[in-house]
Amino acid sequence: MFRVFLVLFLAFGFVQISLAQDATDADSPAATERTQTGGATTLEDIMARQRGEQVDSTYRSQNTGQGNAEGLLGQLSTRGVVSDSDVYRALRYGSADVTVSSKGPAAGVLIQDGGMWWLNFRTGPLREYGSYILGGMLVVLLLFFLIRGKIRIDGKKTGRTVTRFSGFERFGHWLFAGSFLILGLTGLLTLYGRDFLIPLFGKEGFATIAQGCKWLHNNLAWAFMLGLVIVTVNWIAHNVPNRTDLKWLAAGGGLFTKGSHPPAKKFNAGQKIIFWLCILLGVSISLSGLSLLFPFEMPLFAKTFSIANATGLPQLLGLDLPTQMSPQEEMQYAQVWHVMVAYAFIAIILAHIYLGSVGMEGAFSAMGTGEVEEQWAREHHSLWLEEVQAKEASEGAASPAE
Repeated sequence: MFRVFLVLFLAFGFVQISLAQDATDADSPAATERTQTGGATTLEDIMARQRGEQVDSTYRSQNTGQGNAEGLLGQLSTRGVVSDSDVYRALRYGSADVTVSSKGPAAGVLIQDGGMWWLNFRTGPLREYGSYILGGMLVVLLLFFLIRGKIRIDGKKTGRTVTRFSGFERFGHWLFAGSFLILGLTGLLTLYGRDFLIPLFGKEGFATIAQGCKWLHNNLAWAFMLGLVIVTVNWIAHNVPNRTDLKWLAAGGGLFTKGSHPPAKKFNAGQKIIFWLCILLGVSISLSGLSLLFPFEMPLFAKTFSIANATGLPQLLGLDLPTQMSPQEEMQYAQVWHVMVAYAFIAIILAHIYLGSVGMEGAFSAMGTGEVEEQWAREHHSLWLEEVQAKEASEGAASPAE
């Protein structure tokens, strides 16, 4: 009798195992795991989200406890009537009746889980391609120096100087340039510092350096914006494009051919391009910087994306720009844009620094002392030199003889 019972028990067990295996094969692994966890998030869900993959969240949004205010009474007490998971789901998907005492712009968002894409993009593609941009510019400048060498003054120096920039012009330039250099350095240390400074100074040392970088970056931003205004007011009239710029560009500015000196006024076409890029990028990075200095007070991207979508251009590029953002998402986009503009800005300024220092003889004195060798002015800004000499001649003729 016992043997018969044992055979029947084993046979029944095998049937149950077979039925369970069939059910498992019929369902997806994620669904089976979710059933085993009572509908909660699985490890595979978490890993997929961290990889940036799209995860079906209906199992969360449609399972937020009892789904009404009465069902969530006591949810934040030590022994609430629902589990913490149900509370967080209700908060995440907006089915919880929440009263917020704070009146801050972001106070209504208790849980914002959209930061993973920002973190992955900031520490991944943003840094990777930004490094390529800066490294590529340095390689180009090094190759240019090795091939072309330093651009010398071809003619015989006269020993006479011409005033190129006034004291106020140089003040605006150095305020703008000096603050930008410190902002760029502190920004790069903030972005890359964990990788390079922690091994050298430890976590506490890096924390001190990072705090100092943050203080400098936030406060020198005002000097940068003031310098941007001064530079714009001083030189915008001299940087209006004209036909002479086309001749300068056609000759490559004489940068690639020794003895070639196309005519130019106070600023040549290359300098004008750098000027307008500095203005455009300076305004853009200032706006995103102000948004970061005053969190949640200056949303920039939802309205901008809405206008862009109305043009139809993003759709042609296969982009679906979001037009509804939480305050935290606005800050994430502002930070990403701030860094992207900074990479382009730094690359341009590296080229400007090269040509204004080691790349060209006599160029640095223009911003160092405000005076340039007359022969340098004749070779690089001949039309401007003629205007200056004509003005001096007319003023000399108009003044009474001693």
